[in-house]
Amino acid sequence: MLLIRDMTTDDVDRVSRIEEDNFSMPWHRESFLQMIENDNALYMVAELDGEIVGTCGIITCLDEGDISNVVVDSAFRGRGIAYEMVKTAIKKARDELNIKNFTLEVRVSNKAAISLYEKLGFVSEGIRPEFYEKPVEDAIIMWKRQDLENIC
Repeated sequence: MLLIRDMTTDDVDRVSRIEEDNFSMPWHRESFLQMIENDNALYMVAELDGEIVGTCGIITCLDEGDISNVVVDSAFRGRGIAYEMVKTAIKKARDELNIKNFTLEVRVSNKAAISLYEKLGFVSEGIRPEFYEKPVEDAIIMWKRQDLENIC
């Protein structure tokens, strides 16, 4: 059974390993520990049958949230876990932190992630040239704005 919940200090070692296995420039353990203590951050994990299989975070500023660190262990991809994590994090940020708008950057080559974010209502609003390193690549800037939802 899939459970999406707040990240705890007990989760940080596993989350750090997932980051290291999937990103060329992963966050360090200490960064996740700082986010857990940060009142302007919301970090969640996906737990499947007792095992941490993914994470995502939202760093907030006023009524905006910057989505980051969305990752699912490669052995568990294709099951809708990232979708459920991001959807749950957005709902929690709206309900508990009064966040109205969300943004993120995604590699232009990451078609699966772009599709996921579009499914969640994000739209492309620009490019950040050479945003990523290892390898150097542009990022698409995507937004999910509350005032544009449900408009035909």
